[in-house]
Amino acid sequence: MSDEEKQQNTTLQQTDKHKAVNSDNPDLNEATSEVEVGTQPEVESPSTAEAATSEVTTEATKTSAGQGVESESAESDSAGLPSQEDVAVIETLKQENELLKAQIEEINQQFEAFKTQSMRMAADFDNFRKRTAKEKEDLEHQVKRNTLGELLSVVDNFDRARSHIKPQNDGEMAVHKSYQAIYKQLVEAFKRLGVSPMRPEGMEFDPNFHEAVMRQPSDEYGEGIVMEQLIRGYFLGDRVLRHAMVKVAAAPEPMVTSEEDTSAEPET
Repeated sequence: MSDEEKQQNTTLQQTDKHKAVNSDNPDLNEATSEVEVGTQPEVESPSTAEAATSEVTTEATKTSAGQGVESESAESDSAGLPSQEDVAVIETLKQENELLKAQIEEINQQFEAFKTQSMRMAADFDNFRKRTAKEKEDLEHQVKRNTLGELLSVVDNFDRARSHIKPQNDGEMAVHKSYQAIYKQLVEAFKRLGVSPMRPEGMEFDPNFHEAVMRQPSDEYGEGIVMEQLIRGYFLGDRVLRHAMVKVAAAPEPMVTSEEDTSAEPET
């Protein structure tokens, strides 16, 4: 109960007491009434107090209802669409996201370009390395070929000397053994450099390895078979250092009988 309601209740009780006293003392009724009329302060009637109380209650209800509406509207705002500031922040973040995506795409394109360029450079370098190694190998082979080709004539002279010279005494035999030792040492050096002699006798003639300087009919060898190696050929690794000069067998000539010779003589 509020203070105003308490004051109204107190005033009503005092009024009831005055009425009871006046009813018991009729003589004092008029005097009391006069005094009350002249001196009693104005007191609001219960209906007026109730009306005021109802108005206060109504205002409080309206106030609480307005606050409830405002809170509900705030809740609806928070649960519904975002505010303008939130929309601006979201738009800014979207723009930054799109910018970052564009930068990432550009970086990826640069990466792919650099990757392709590096792969191309690696392939070019590998081709250059292989080409350089091949050129180096060809150059080394050419140098060896030219150098050893000049020394092959010395080897040929040693071969001719060994086949033609026949020592007759101890002195000649000592000289023969001396230069044969030098020849053997030269052959060993050729082997270490990758030089190996050809053995074409009895093989079919091959222009890639052999050079035919003579053809001879033969019953022992078939046609196109190497009968003899006149000048030895050599390999340098798996390549030809010098072609072998050979004598190749040809088809045997047909035999002519005496009867054929007589029939072939002209008549006189």
